[in-house]
Amino acid sequence: MMSKRHLLLVLYSVCGTVIKEAATKSKAKGSQGQFPVTQNVTVVEGSAANMTCRVDYNDNTSLQWSNPAQQTLFFGDKKALRDNRIELVRASWKELTISISDVTLSDEGQYTCSLFTMPVKTSKAFLTVLGVPEKPEITGFTRPAVEGEEVTLTCTTSGSKPAANIRWFRNDKEVQGVKEVNATGRSFVVRSTVRLQVDRNDDGAAYTCSVEHVALNSTPHQVTEVLEVHYAPQVEIVHSLIVPQEGQYFKLECVSKGNPLPEPVLWTKDGGDLPDVERMIVEGRELIITSLNKTDNGTYRCEAHNHLGSNSDEYVLFVYDPNALTQHSPDHALIGGVVAVVVFISLCFIIVLGRYLARHKGTYLTNEAKGAEDAPDADTAIINADGNRAHAEEKKEYYQGAARNVVHLKSENLGFANNYTLREEYVRCIM
Repeated sequence: MMSKRHLLLVLYSVCGTVIKEAATKSKAKGSQGQFPVTQNVTVVEGSAANMTCRVDYNDNTSLQWSNPAQQTLFFGDKKALRDNRIELVRASWKELTISISDVTLSDEGQYTCSLFTMPVKTSKAFLTVLGVPEKPEITGFTRPAVEGEEVTLTCTTSGSKPAANIRWFRNDKEVQGVKEVNATGRSFVVRSTVRLQVDRNDDGAAYTCSVEHVALNSTPHQVTEVLEVHYAPQVEIVHSLIVPQEGQYFKLECVSKGNPLPEPVLWTKDGGDLPDVERMIVEGRELIITSLNKTDNGTYRCEAHNHLGSNSDEYVLFVYDPNALTQHSPDHALIGGVVAVVVFISLCFIIVLGRYLARHKGTYLTNEAKGAEDAPDADTAIINADGNRAHAEEKKEYYQGAARNVVHLKSENLGFANNYTLREEYVRCIM
């Protein structure tokens, strides 16, 4: 009997140990799977934020959300904090999701999801709230400005988080500004300043301040200031005819620019009033002469004024006689033909002279040297140089005949013919 009891005790002891170890392992396995999982959330101020906590294994243990101040928001499906903005979205053994509507910057912080096991397990989730920048405002410009004056434009926006970025544009072309950032609580005030010395080209220029921020979804806030700059007049006279002729309709326009716009303009002729108001009509900035004649010749002046100064321009009018223009108009075709003939003749003369000089270089000195001692004149010397005295009279008569033919030519064409040989060559060329 004793041995049987001892055996039963041993068996009970072994079974109890096995069962205890199995229970311990099972409990440890379940505890390892009960860890809450959360994610950080980023939302824009004024929108809603959903906070979700999940667990893979749960043995009927409750989940809880608490805010950065460690105040319980929901314990399971039970609401613990009286805040109408906080609502339950989903509650189960494996998930607890709550929603915070109309989020403000003060809602930003670290939220905690707790799983009430032994010990309690927690997971953190950070809620980031983006502060939306307010619409910008441009200050510092007092309208109107005067040409040469220094103007300061300041663009300001507040409420942004993180700090917004400001860009300046002048008629769609970017210009640089000086940026300043100041913190006010959880948000920032951002300013940007542009300084410029205005001139007449700035009159009507549009300066745009553009505020860019991640909370604006690539659609920046913009505000535009159109500059108004006052400046003295600028005047120019534009005429309607290039060659004014008698009897024609003629118009002079006084193109005047200025701010304020000079109105009206003053027309004068030769320093005095317009002499013929019936033919010379002033309409606004235009001076119209209905029918030109010679008496309209003179200097016409247009003058414009505003409170910043005055300016003027002049036009000298000379009226032409249409008949005289027709009679004395040059015949360009005739002039061109004459020029061509003169050039051709000149070229022929140069070629003839060149050929002669090339063929008879040194002939004059050689022929006059031969027989020069016995010859009474140059003609006889040239004949004697040929060695044919029997025909001297015949050659002399030939040269004299050629000389008589040459006499009928113009003297300017014979200036180079200083001996009979040169004259003979020239006569042969022109025959």
